[in-house]
Amino acid sequence: MEKGAQGLNLKREVGIVGAVSFIAGTMMGSGIFISPQYVLATIGSPGASMIIWACSGLLAMLGGLCYAELGTVISESGGEYIYMLRTVGKGVAFMFVFSFVMVMRPASATGIALSCAEYVVAVFYDGCTPPQVLVKCVAAVTIIVLAIVNCLSVRLATAIQVGSMVVKVLALAVIVLGGVVMLFQGNTQNFDGSFEGTNVGVNSIGVAFYQCLWSYDGWNTLNYLTEELKHPEVNLPRAVVIAISLVTGLYLLVNVSYLTVMTPKELMSSSAVAVTWGNKVLGSWGWIMSVAAALSAFGSLNGTFFSGGRVCFVAAREGHMPDILSMAHVHRLTPSPALIFTTIVSLVVLIPGDFQSIVNFFSFTAWFFYAITLSGLLYLKIKKPELPRPYSVPIILPILVLIAAVFLVLAPIIDSPQIEYLYVTLFIFSGILVYIPIIHYKLCPGLLTRLTVLLQLFLEVAPVEKNL
Repeated sequence: MEKGAQGLNLKREVGIVGAVSFIAGTMMGSGIFISPQYVLATIGSPGASMIIWACSGLLAMLGGLCYAELGTVISESGGEYIYMLRTVGKGVAFMFVFSFVMVMRPASATGIALSCAEYVVAVFYDGCTPPQVLVKCVAAVTIIVLAIVNCLSVRLATAIQVGSMVVKVLALAVIVLGGVVMLFQGNTQNFDGSFEGTNVGVNSIGVAFYQCLWSYDGWNTLNYLTEELKHPEVNLPRAVVIAISLVTGLYLLVNVSYLTVMTPKELMSSSAVAVTWGNKVLGSWGWIMSVAAALSAFGSLNGTFFSGGRVCFVAAREGHMPDILSMAHVHRLTPSPALIFTTIVSLVVLIPGDFQSIVNFFSFTAWFFYAITLSGLLYLKIKKPELPRPYSVPIILPILVLIAAVFLVLAPIIDSPQIEYLYVTLFIFSGILVYIPIIHYKLCPGLLTRLTVLLQLFLEVAPVEKNL
C-alpha cells in the first residue's frame, strides 16, 4: 500500500511471477496429496478418475478465463463479492460475503491446515494414526503463524508463496519422474481394465468432482487482489493460462505415477497417498514426501489467507462489514484487522473440523456462488457490451461453466438427497436475516462506532482508499 496526501492506497506489487505463484501456489496445496484416494473411491475406477481430473482442470481453466474478463471489466479487488455487488446487487453480494467470511474461506483454510498438520505429524507416527487433538493443535499453530506473516508484510507473504511453489513443483516433479521410471520398468498392470467398476451415478460423479475440484481450488485467487496486481489487463489472463496449465499437467502425471506404484486398492486405503508412494519408491527417504506435502499445504494456506483477507477487507470498504475491517496498519501497510478476523473464524471452524465433510460443504457453497458470478458476466456481455474490455472471452465459455456449476450444485441433491445440503442452503440464505437489520437499517451504529475507534487505536490502523 502507499501513503498519500489523501490516505492509504493499495500498492501494485504483484508482478507476473508473483501472480502465477499465487494461483498455482494456492491450487497446489494439500489436494493432490490427499484427494486422489477420495476421487478414486467415489468414482470406482482408475480410468474414470483420470477423466475426472482432466475435466476438472479444463473446468478450472474455463472458469479462470471467464474471471479474467470480469477482473479487467471490474478492476477492483474482492473477486466474486465485488462482481456480484456490481451486477446482481447488494443483497446477493452480502449473502456471498457472509457465507465466504463465516464458512467458505475458514473451511478452506481449515481443510488445508488439517492436511498440512497430518503430514507434519505423520513423520512421528509412522504406521499408526496420530491423535486428532495433536493434529488440530498443529493446524492451529500453522494458521496463527501464517496470519502473523500476512499481517507483517505483503512482500514476505509473496516471497513465501513463490518459495513454496518452487518446493511444490519439485516435489511433484519427483513423483512424476519416479512414476516414469516405474513405467519404463514395465509396471503397467494397474492400468489393465481401467474402467472396470466405474460408478456412473449422478451423485458419484458430482461428489468425485467435489473432491477433485478441491485440488484445483485457487484458480480464482488473483481476482481477490486485482488492485495489487501490476498491469492486470495483461497479467491476469496470462497468469491464469500459465498457472492452470502447469497445475493440470502436473496433476495428471502425478495421478499416473500414483497408479503406477500402487494398486487402486492400496491407493484408496492410504491416509496419506504421497507418503505411501514415497515409502514404496524412495524407501528410507520416504519421509521427504511428508515434508514436501506439509510445505506445499503451508504455501497453499498462505495464499488462502492472503486472498481471503482481501475479500473481507473489500466488503468492509463497501459497508457490508464493520468499518474496522476495511483499515490497514499505518506502518506495515497490511489489512491486518481483516486478517485477524479471518484467523479467529478459522480457528473456531477448526474445532469440529473433519476433512472430507469440509471439502463437500465448501465445494457445494463455492459452486453455488460461482454460478451467480458467471450469470453476472453473461449479464454484462448481453446488456452492457459498451463497457471497455481489455480482455474478453467468447460468450459460450461462461455458458459452459455456468452449466457445469449448476450440475455440481444440483447433482448430489437430486441423486442422493441429504439433510446437510438443506442446512447449507438455509445458512446461505440466512445472510438476508443479518443484512436487513444490520446493513440496510443500520441498527446499533453508535456501538459499532465506539468499538471501531477503540480497535483503530489499539491496532494502529487507518481507512484505505480504492486503487483503480
